[in-house]
Amino acid sequence: MLRPTKILVPTDFSEYSDKALKQALDIAKQYNAKVFLFHVLSSEIRSCMGDACLGDDMIRDIENQIKTMAKEDLQKQANKFPLSKEVPITMEIGTGTTYEAILKEADDKGIDLIVIASLGRSAIARFLVGSVARNVLKGAKCPVLLTK
Repeated sequence: MLRPTKILVPTDFSEYSDKALKQALDIAKQYNAKVFLFHVLSSEIRSCMGDACLGDDMIRDIENQIKTMAKEDLQKQANKFPLSKEVPITMEIGTGTTYEAILKEADDKGIDLIVIASLGRSAIARFLVGSVARNVLKGAKCPVLLTK
């Protein structure tokens, strides 16, 4: 029987991700597990658009601002749930292709359960299971719980 000790919850801050986090917190409370709330930032900022280019310092400042805002959003999301005060939660930011970053985080942290929303923010997600969730499900080495 599965008794998770480390639960990864990828989030895009959507209402679907809120439901996944709530489910993960319930499971973590029941099994005395730790929750890893994880958000992936998309690729690098483009330094040039047409003839206009940004300097390296400006790009670093923008990237730092984006990471700071994402960390604040992770905290706000966790604070929506009173159970987050009773369950140990680690909040992390990754970069790159979303599903690849999620799978890498799961491997790096020794995750034994991934709880992920089957849908995300995009409008097309209403019509099919999200490609991120599908790719995580296909590539994960541990059980994956899809929530909706």
